[in-house]
Amino acid sequence: MNTNKGMREHAPQHFNTLARSLHWLMAAMILAMLFIGAAMMTSLHHRIWLIDLHRPLGIAILLLAVIRLANRVFSRPPPLPADLPVWQVFAAKASHWVLYALMLTMPLLGWAQLSAAGVPIVMFDGFNLPPVVPASPAVYAWCHDAHRLLARVLFAVVLVHLSAALVHAWIYRDAVFASMAKGGKPSQEP
Repeated sequence: MNTNKGMREHAPQHFNTLARSLHWLMAAMILAMLFIGAAMMTSLHHRIWLIDLHRPLGIAILLLAVIRLANRVFSRPPPLPADLPVWQVFAAKASHWVLYALMLTMPLLGWAQLSAAGVPIVMFDGFNLPPVVPASPAVYAWCHDAHRLLARVLFAVVLVHLSAALVHAWIYRDAVFASMAKGGKPSQEP
């Protein structure tokens, strides 16, 4: 028996329930954050309310990203189709790791930005996060610019990710989209 074929037959066909749940929850949260962030920059009337929503949502994304990353490390994802071109396999894997990096980096930069501004990081009434960097106008400016730039990168990567998912669902009609969209019977390990 071909070893690769044997491994592929026993590989999971779907991401596990935790991975799928976190994927869809975080997709909604990240899209909300992108729109909230854009609205914060354009609305004076709702700015404070949007910032008060942005902070805890960002920290929630950070915590969920850590859980999601741990799940990804300890739970084998389903394989990509064997006939997928090498460049698409590389692009898929690279984009996932870029998304993980952004899900971790963006909230940390926001936290550092507020810390550098000397602003208390209020999660909810009576609970503040500790500062992660000392107050510094230079650090604040750097974190602000990096956070803004990476938000644009995140938006672009999300668009590419969504486009690729829809191509797999509607054009290729392979198992890639289904592996995250729905569960299946767990494969039997030998």
